[in-house]
Amino acid sequence: MPDEIPRIGLGTWQNKEREPCVDAVLAALDAGYRHIDTAQAYGNERHVGEGLSRSDVPRDEVFVATKLWNNNLSYDESITQDDAYIGAKRSAELLGVDTIDLLYVHWPAEDYGDGTLEALDKLYDEGVIEAAGVSNFTPELLREAYDKLDAPLIANQVETHPLLPQDEMLSVTDELGIDLVAYSPLGRGGVFDVPEIQEVAEKHDVSEAQVSLAWLLERGVKPIPKSADPEHIRDNYGALDLELDDEDIEAIDSIGERERLIDPEFAPDW
Repeated sequence: MPDEIPRIGLGTWQNKEREPCVDAVLAALDAGYRHIDTAQAYGNERHVGEGLSRSDVPRDEVFVATKLWNNNLSYDESITQDDAYIGAKRSAELLGVDTIDLLYVHWPAEDYGDGTLEALDKLYDEGVIEAAGVSNFTPELLREAYDKLDAPLIANQVETHPLLPQDEMLSVTDELGIDLVAYSPLGRGGVFDVPEIQEVAEKHDVSEAQVSLAWLLERGVKPIPKSADPEHIRDNYGALDLELDDEDIEAIDSIGERERLIDPEFAPDW
């Protein structure tokens, strides 16, 4: 696996159909992506695995991440059940990998607790995972998991984009020396209609998507934009080559609108 999480990845949420999902993974790897993100809840781990196996890119060059869903968070080593440990091994099998590079807890919900973290430690000790991560955790929950885990905790994946900067969370992840990974980094398309982003995009003759992704990259955040369109996949990857100047950053930082898009009933108290 790469020594660290690559700076940009392909998100696969909602890409459930086999052929579009496999094609998206192949297009991303062909474009240069080396980070593919999925989850048990997406229902596409097998398709992502097929894309990985069909690509000419060697497995050890691709960072593969998936997430434990809420019904797979309990753990009791004395009981054979559908839990975090068994669920993770099933994900590895579906993905067709010997080791999952990064296994997240998708949400701190339902049966999440010390048992979940114990399962992550066991999976790490047995080589089923290379590292642990959490997703949608508050700063307090992140610190607790970081203190309790023996396995390396290397990321918190949260919704973040120019309309939800997550300044406090970024400060905490920087303090702990872990990565902040951004899902919905384009605000589900909401950033395309923001005048400040439109102006920066016009100035550089690039898409609003590239501007938003480049802004996150400048902050040290690692975005995972989702797409099943090869053209969009390639365009998003172009954000790595976009250099925003201080004026651009200041304009985007000045955006006053704030919007959280993902807030299910089982979400923590933000």
